[in-house]
Amino acid sequence: MTPAPWTPLSGATHAVALEVLLRGPLSRSELARRLDLSAGSLTRLAKPLLDSGLLVESGTSHEPRAGRPTRPLDIVADAHHFIGAKITHESVHAVLTTLRAEVVASARADLPGRDPASVVTVLHSLAAELAAQLPPGTTHITAAGVSLGGCVADHATVTQAPFLGWEDDVPLGALLSDALGVPIAVDNDLLALTRAEHWFGAARGHDRFAVLTVGAGIGYGLVVHDRVVDSPDAGVGLLGHFPLDPLGPLCPRGHRGCATAMLSMASLRAAASVGLRRDVPYDECLELAAAGDPVAGPLVMASGRALGRLIAAVANLTLTTEIVLTGEGARLAEVAADALRDGLAYDRDPRAAAVSLDVRPLDFGLWARGAAVTAIQAYVLGRAPRS
Repeated sequence: MTPAPWTPLSGATHAVALEVLLRGPLSRSELARRLDLSAGSLTRLAKPLLDSGLLVESGTSHEPRAGRPTRPLDIVADAHHFIGAKITHESVHAVLTTLRAEVVASARADLPGRDPASVVTVLHSLAAELAAQLPPGTTHITAAGVSLGGCVADHATVTQAPFLGWEDDVPLGALLSDALGVPIAVDNDLLALTRAEHWFGAARGHDRFAVLTVGAGIGYGLVVHDRVVDSPDAGVGLLGHFPLDPLGPLCPRGHRGCATAMLSMASLRAAASVGLRRDVPYDECLELAAAGDPVAGPLVMASGRALGRLIAAVANLTLTTEIVLTGEGARLAEVAADALRDGLAYDRDPRAAAVSLDVRPLDFGLWARGAAVTAIQAYVLGRAPRS
C-alpha cells in the first residue's frame, strides 16, 4: 500500500489511532470503553481511518460479555515508513521502520567531518540507501527523525552539541528537510530513546519509568504519569554532577565524587592509567577488575557502588521502580554487580519496592529507532515535524 502524503492526525481521530497503535488490536467495544466513546461515535471516528488504510479489521474474536463474534481493529504498521538516525561524534547509524517502530532495514556511515554540511551529506546518503529498501508498493518515506547528544529547540534547531563541536544554533531540521525532501523531527538522543521505550519498549504500560546511560557522559530520561518529561535542559547532562561520593575524584568542573567523576569512561580510565602507570582502555580496566587486579579492582568496585547509589537516587526521587541502563559503559553493572547492589541497598529503604534494573549492551540501532519514534509521535499526535 502506498501511504498518503503527510497529513498529521488531529482531534478525537488521533486518540483512536493512538490507542490502537499502542494497545491494539482492540475490539470496538473495548476501544470505546477505553476512550469513553459511544458505539456510534467510535464508528464515525474509525471510518476515515479504515478508509485510508491506516486501520484494518484483523482476525476474529468474541465480545467478552455477549460472546458475539467481532473483528478487532488494528494498525496497518507498514502503511507508513520512517527513517531514524542517531548521530555520534564519528558516525551516523540509521534505520527504516514501520509505524510501530519495527526495523525494516539499517545502515551506517562514518562522518568525514563534524560540521553541519558533512552531517547532512551523510544523512542524505543513508536516507537514499534506506529508501531503496522500502517494501514493494511503498513509494516514499513519511518522515524522518534525527537524534544527537545535545540540546534541541522545537524539534528543529540544535542549540548545542558538544560532541560535534557545535556551539551556535544549527537549523538541522530545515537543512535536512531541504536535503531529504521529507518532514524532519530533531531530538536529544536520550529523550528519543526514552520515547521509544515508552511507546514500544520496556516502559510500555508503565506510569513511571527511567532510562540511565553511562559512557562518555551520564544520561537520564524519565517517564512520569505516562508522559516523557521533556525540557530544554534535557541535553545538558544535569545528572552527571549528582554527588555520589564525598571522597571521590574530581570531575573537570571540580566536583568531588559526582556521577561524572565516578562513572564516566574517561574518569575510570584516567584513574586506572595513573595507578598502573600506562594507558588503560576502559574495557581493559573492567577485564583487569574482573581478574582481581589490585589497582583496577577497587576502582571498578567504587564505580559500581556509585552506580548503585545513582540508581537508588533516581528511584527515590521519582518513585519509579522500572529502570533501563545502557550506554558504552553499561558493562560496569555486570562486572561490579555486587558493589552495585550494595550501593543501591545503602540508599534504598528496605521497606520500599524492589527496583527492576534492565541492563542492555550499547546498540546504536536502538538509538536510531528512538529517533524514528520521535517522527512517529509527531505524526500520530498531530505535531508535524519541520517540513
